[in-house]
Amino acid sequence: MSPELVSILVLVVVFVIATTRSVNMGALAFAAAFGVGTLVADLDADGIFAGFPGDLFVVLVGVTYLFAIARANGTTDWLVHAAVRLVRGRVALIPWVMFALTGALTAIGAVSPAAVAIVAPIALSFATRYSISPLLMGTMVVHGAQAGGFSPISIYGSIVNGIVEREHLPGSEVGLFLASLIANLLIAAVLFTVLGGRKLWARGSVPVHGEDSAGRDGDAEEDGTPSNGTANAGTGPAGTDTEGAGTTGTTPAAGAAGTAPTAVATRPDRDAGSVGGATRLTPARTATLVALVALVVAVLGFDLDAGLTAVSLAVVLSTAWPDDSRRAVGEIAWSTVLLICGVLTYVGVLEEMGTITWAGEGVGGIGVPLLAALLLCYIGAVVSAFASSVGIMGALIPLAVPFLAQGEIGAAGMVAALAVSATVVDVSPFSTNGALVLAAAPDVDRERFFRQLMVYGGIVVAAVPALAWLVLVVPGFG
Repeated sequence: MSPELVSILVLVVVFVIATTRSVNMGALAFAAAFGVGTLVADLDADGIFAGFPGDLFVVLVGVTYLFAIARANGTTDWLVHAAVRLVRGRVALIPWVMFALTGALTAIGAVSPAAVAIVAPIALSFATRYSISPLLMGTMVVHGAQAGGFSPISIYGSIVNGIVEREHLPGSEVGLFLASLIANLLIAAVLFTVLGGRKLWARGSVPVHGEDSAGRDGDAEEDGTPSNGTANAGTGPAGTDTEGAGTTGTTPAAGAAGTAPTAVATRPDRDAGSVGGATRLTPARTATLVALVALVVAVLGFDLDAGLTAVSLAVVLSTAWPDDSRRAVGEIAWSTVLLICGVLTYVGVLEEMGTITWAGEGVGGIGVPLLAALLLCYIGAVVSAFASSVGIMGALIPLAVPFLAQGEIGAAGMVAALAVSATVVDVSPFSTNGALVLAAAPDVDRERFFRQLMVYGGIVVAAVPALAWLVLVVPGFG
């Protein structure tokens, strides 16, 4: 058996173990990099660590640290309440508010499951109180998170754009962002139409004066979750990546019993006496809003590094409000950092061995470039529905480099198609986002809701990769 084939089989084993045993894929990938690099590729430690993505490490830590501070001091909750009041409680607009809000959060740097963990409990409480389909509300939250997930300063966008740059592929940061935004926006529009959105227009408005964002008096169980002081984005079902902003413990996987991690959106410093507790714009929240705007301006306007800028802004906020900083450090998405760095380090070992070229030539050897591109999209979608979306992208894009180098398939379109295919499937109840939505739904038949999410996830896996391939890849062929 050739060394290249051994390294590919080890990668498959990593995905299988991560899927079935709920072990962090990044930790497995580091172990695989050590084993394959030492025993098969004859690499020393320096050779193995040559593939460690130091720039992405800083981006992941810096951006999630800044966002964790925003969550700890209540800035994100303030944004949620402000968004609901903006539409004056119109029922038909509430699903779109949740879509836009999660999209905005991920676009400015929140990890997708962190945004879902914050918004989903509020969104699903609205669904229960005002008879909105929980499937509609939950999927709008997830697709909203993915709609903003590939902005140039987002976690997913930084990862994919970093891989594209590292592999010297032609790419478009704006094109990638728009592809994901438009794809998820169109899916959301279809869902809104099919799942009763039109009937909501006749429902008028719900009262928002004197109530919190979930329509309840006072601040008890604010945000639609028990006020138990826990910040838990949950450890997803077997093989999912727990990328929430802070996790405490694990819960049973979303299997046959329909159980899922408990998503608890927490804001420690409640403002006693304010309506809903999170509606007061404090100095800390004002400074954090300014910092988030400054991050966008610095990266998009002055082309500064997103990771270093975010760390610097987080340090400023931490110095002024050290209590928030202490809480936020524990909410940095360390599991995501481990996952991404581990997978990309193993990919670096594959590059050193020549496996990337070998596998890419094998895909290109099919003789039908469009068929090969379609197969890659489906591979990304199917595996991502049960495992890590970012992990899949981190592995598939480099594997497609030699195939793309032939010039018959447009690289920018192919990368966008892979990104869309690997992320829209996060509505699956076996993914972290889907499990968070399942857990956040109050007063529903969880078995039935689990089956609905599973069926919808299957439809997305079956349909979206083909559509993404048709729209993004086929026009660039030739």
